[in-house]
Amino acid sequence: MPISAAQRAALLTATTVLLAAGCTDGGDGAADATKPSGSGVSALTSQKLSWAPCPPPSAAEGGGAAPSPLPGGTVWECSFLQTPLDWSVPEGETIELALIRARAKDPSRRIGSLIFNFGGPGGSGVTALPGFAGDYETLRGRYDLVSFDPRGVGRSDPVECATDKELDAYYALDFTPDDEAEERTLSDAQKRYATGCEKDAGPALPHVGTENAARDMDLMRQVLGDEKLHYFGISYGTELGGVYAHLFPSNVGRAVFDAVVDPDAGVEDGALGQAKGFQLALDNFAQDCVDRGDECTLPGSTVAEIESFITDLLAELDKQPIPGIGDRKLTQTQATNGIAQALYSKEYWTFLEQGLDAADGGDGSILLNLSDSLNGRSETGSYSNIQAANAAINCVDFKERYTLGQAKERLPQFREASPVFGDFMGWALASCSQWPVPGLWEHPDVSASGSAPILVVGNTGDPATPYEGARSMVNALGKGVGVELTYEGEGHGAYNSGDKCVKTAVDGYLLDGKVPTSGTVCK
Repeated sequence: MPISAAQRAALLTATTVLLAAGCTDGGDGAADATKPSGSGVSALTSQKLSWAPCPPPSAAEGGGAAPSPLPGGTVWECSFLQTPLDWSVPEGETIELALIRARAKDPSRRIGSLIFNFGGPGGSGVTALPGFAGDYETLRGRYDLVSFDPRGVGRSDPVECATDKELDAYYALDFTPDDEAEERTLSDAQKRYATGCEKDAGPALPHVGTENAARDMDLMRQVLGDEKLHYFGISYGTELGGVYAHLFPSNVGRAVFDAVVDPDAGVEDGALGQAKGFQLALDNFAQDCVDRGDECTLPGSTVAEIESFITDLLAELDKQPIPGIGDRKLTQTQATNGIAQALYSKEYWTFLEQGLDAADGGDGSILLNLSDSLNGRSETGSYSNIQAANAAINCVDFKERYTLGQAKERLPQFREASPVFGDFMGWALASCSQWPVPGLWEHPDVSASGSAPILVVGNTGDPATPYEGARSMVNALGKGVGVELTYEGEGHGAYNSGDKCVKTAVDGYLLDGKVPTSGTVCK
């Protein structure tokens, strides 16, 4: 059956966010930051933000309606922060970053601002925060909730690489080529995509990386009037938070990292870890199907039989796509994306089961809907810039440049890690092969000696940021900084799972400064 608009919105995760909110880039209802007088960082730190009610989100943010008031009538406010295009030349050209906030419920007990990054990279924080705000209502008791579109994302000088029509064709491509002709087709498409990104972003493209975003956050802290940065990072937001802690350890206040990216992993190790993580989540989905017996509509009485059905279905789609939505067909690539999207949360396993069953019967609409959510495609056919920003930020951050040939050589280990996702993640190593801007690091430095404690929350069933990354982050932050909390659950992230143990620990730290015992396990 088709997924409703409400269900589709609920499927959006910390990595792919299209929930309704918004700021605007002047003239549409949100206020510009007051232009600082003088030049350099001192002038930027003295700028005054002009807050105004948020208008509907831009197309690059995903479209939709303006955010509704919070319980009690609090209105979402938006503004823009002026920040240097190039932090090595702080007195040079500036760009605008879109911000959103909801004021604290109890101003007399206000701690400060709590800044969120919901992941991606490439996710719009301006659209995500109102969508997830219900989960953070307790924290709003003592914090102004604040988020932003990082540079290159949403309304913050977004990187856009192709038209909507071109993106429809691009995402329908075969990203697991079977012969030299398909390899050439993929290589040519990746080249056109990278060229489009460069043409659109121009001189801003080299400056969209994580280190610059971390420096933007410290400027944000100062302009918001906070002595310390209180921070909640999810998924890629944990990497951004770790880089911030490394650059500004003495400025870290109360910080939480949830769904933790492994800071020690380069491109290849990170992709291999994700292949294993998504495979584990698929194993758990299949086991749940087995446990439900005849209630499960998928063929097979064992995990192996159900997963064999899935691999056979994907192989058939590689040969012949099936009807999807309108005149768009469901391809093997889109079906695999749809499966991955549904594995981000156990709540949406029912959509995955329905989608696989429908596709087996020749109806690809549910899996295509899921794939569209992952790629940032709205029901009207327009795309947010989440995937373009994701590519731009990752390719600027990481040095490695794998050719298609080098990616092909590594396919056996990826196939061993995951029969379903291995090929896709193995070939994806070549995503930055033709990127016009060099990368910065092999992996980020997050060592943060002298920082306040950072609560690091790992989820044993997380598909996108495998559990092992939390321990790596704790170790990399350094002795006395990382505090490890384990959640034995499913899905991407822990705080939004509804688990009372996790929520009590996180709220206790952020609201009252109570640091839980490192190694605490929530079941």
